[in-house]
Amino acid sequence: MSARYYDACQRGIGRPVMIRTRDGQVHRGIIDRVSPSHVYLRPLARSNYGGYGYGWGWGWGFGWGVALGAIATLAFFPFF
Repeated sequence: MSARYYDACQRGIGRPVMIRTRDGQVHRGIIDRVSPSHVYLRPLARSNYGGYGYGWGWGWGFGWGVALGAIATLAFFPFF
């Protein structure tokens, strides 16, 4: 099962995704890189609707890894 997710994540580098893990956690972000055991996501930029500024979000240096074996569902967003 994780080989299927590995291949899908490799093809989806740079695309926004939603990953639901077996324990029910939901992770949303842009696939940054994929290792044989983890997929690493950058957080999606958050918009600043109520004030001044550009709303660039968290920055590109921060991210987190999700174990490929823990993925229950993987969904690519059609647009960003």
